Amino acid sequence: MMKRAVVLAGCVILAGCVPGGRRAAPGPAPAPAPAAAPAPQPAATADEAAQLPAPAPAWETRPVNADARTVPSQRYVVRKGDTLRGIADRTGSASEAIARANGMTPPFTVRIGQRLSIPGGRYHLVRPGQTGIAIARAYALPWARIVAANALVEPYILRAGQRVLIPVDAARPASAAERAAAFTLDVDTILTGGEPAVAANQPPVRPVASPARVLPATAAVVAPAALPGRFVWPVDGRIVRRFGHGATGERSDGVKIAVPLGTPVRAVADGTVAYVGDGIAALGGLVIVKHGGGWTSVYGHASQLSVRRGQAVTKGQEIALSGETGYADRPELHFELRRGRTPVDPTTQLPRR
Repeated sequence: MMKRAVVLAGCVILAGCVPGGRRAAPGPAPAPAPAAAPAPQPAATADEAAQLPAPAPAWETRPVNADARTVPSQRYVVRKGDTLRGIADRTGSASEAIARANGMTPPFTVRIGQRLSIPGGRYHLVRPGQTGIAIARAYALPWARIVAANALVEPYILRAGQRVLIPVDAARPASAAERAAAFTLDVDTILTGGEPAVAANQPPVRPVASPARVLPATAAVVAPAALPGRFVWPVDGRIVRRFGHGATGERSDGVKIAVPLGTPVRAVADGTVAYVGDGIAALGGLVIVKHGGGWTSVYGHASQLSVRRGQAVTKGQEIALSGETGYADRPELHFELRRGRTPVDPTTQLPRR
């Protein structure tokens, strides 16, 4: 029988417990010291950074207002000086939607007198730093539905000024709080909707080498380009839950490996950390690493997290300690491999034991 989800206290602490342990009762407050000019602080070392709270993800720091504009279907005749982007701005539709509706291909050139079909619908204007997750939460819709409606593809990074079509949902909750509560976070949503929108002509940032450097939550991080090569096992233990449908019919997108509490969890290949936190209740302490070739590895139920989002990691590097957080039945590691958006049985990609 599954345990109830562990309530994770406060922010996730890098190389700290997930959830936090019991704290000592505070003593009497000391007398205030005389005010003094703050001294310059040196950059944090890796050890010091391990004691700092992990920054909140961009979908928490940049919430979205559900202010989509309803645009009627219409016809538009191209004028002198028009561009596809300018036509989208004038009509309130999305340039990508107009291109699809009219069978246009790159470089999406329009000509004077051309008659274009402008697809109607509800369109949300993406602001700098907004994520697909925050947009989906604002409208109480699965992000996967918005991805499908807009034919979004890898690397799923939005741009400021882009418009995305919001599918109509008659059962949509009325208030912002109800819409946020109706939204469910999962691994696929983090992978396809977790990166913040970038400004025009601003590429994603490169990964950093150490947790001592903290990237802003609103900085989009580029995934590695090189293929990951041969994967290694994240831990040495016994598989207690296999990939696919179990006896009860419930599907597992990965495997669960029983290991002693506090076992080092290691990256299965070189990559970039895409997520560190506890936003998916069932998985508890969670690290997601993106690799080249569209591969992603997922490590759940951790008791301690040793890396930050945007950090470059190498094959075999410790990224967490095993635990029994989330809906774990015992001290264990939940481990997944994905190719694109598709979960893959890890045992078919890992060395035989």
